[in-house]
Amino acid sequence: MPGPLKDKVALVAGATRGAGRGIAVELGAAGATVYVTGRTTREHRSEYDRPETIEDTADLVTEAGGHGIAVPTDHLDPARVRALVERIDTEQGRLDVLVNDVWGGEKLFQWDTPVWEHDLDNGLRLLRLAVETHAITSHHALPLLLRRPGGLVVEMTDGTAAYNRDTYRVNFFYDLAKASVLRMAFALAHEIGPRGATAVALTPGWLRSEMMLDAFGVREENWRDALETYPHFAISETPRYVGRAVAALAADPDVARLNGQSFSSGGLAPVYGFTDLDGSRPDAWRYMVEVQDPGRPADTTGYR
Repeated sequence: MPGPLKDKVALVAGATRGAGRGIAVELGAAGATVYVTGRTTREHRSEYDRPETIEDTADLVTEAGGHGIAVPTDHLDPARVRALVERIDTEQGRLDVLVNDVWGGEKLFQWDTPVWEHDLDNGLRLLRLAVETHAITSHHALPLLLRRPGGLVVEMTDGTAAYNRDTYRVNFFYDLAKASVLRMAFALAHEIGPRGATAVALTPGWLRSEMMLDAFGVREENWRDALETYPHFAISETPRYVGRAVAALAADPDVARLNGQSFSSGGLAPVYGFTDLDGSRPDAWRYMVEVQDPGRPADTTGYR
């Protein structure tokens, strides 16, 4: 049976690993043609110096049932982004889903470090990677997306609007970056909503990304071994979970009702009926508010 996104074209900007990869794969599983971008290829690594590549992501998209197309792109380079969108236009003549997932800041922020003590170059680089990339990509891609009614823009961030409004996130630069992306979705909603498209902000929960698993010294197969040291990691989720959230939004014919709003993977799961790969529905942000942040013992009962 053809997937609900058959004949749809998506661009996942920042799809080398983590949430971006999970989103690209799930869009492919729904039948979409997915352009996946990033700076790490099989011939060249970015400063992350990690093994994941955009070609690997494209292969996973195709294996899932879609059509994955890897295009090396530095989203801080407007000329490269313009060329990317021109290629999509030439090859497909349409763009139905834009996922702005570029981040690149894991190695640039210092936990609980005030702005006057934080490395300034790293902080400014983080803002460029997390904010300017999204603006550049939207500038060039939205005219193509708006050519047909019903387009969807997903701004990927960390934290819902409600949580980040009341919670200091890591440090000045990190907090500003994530708040900015939330506001981007709000602003885009005002600009593209009247033109027949929808913009939302979306956050995963505690993500079992490749980098997170490495940091905890575990693999996806034995991730629960990390609970002895990090008990609250029990609420974590795979990147495919937020990918299923994006696929559900993209397949929703009434998605315009959600224009300008902020969501989490766990919050959307019961709405659309999807689960994580293990059949659970972790609701990490509700868990953080009700269990982790108040300092209560780790217990995911009722939260996944």
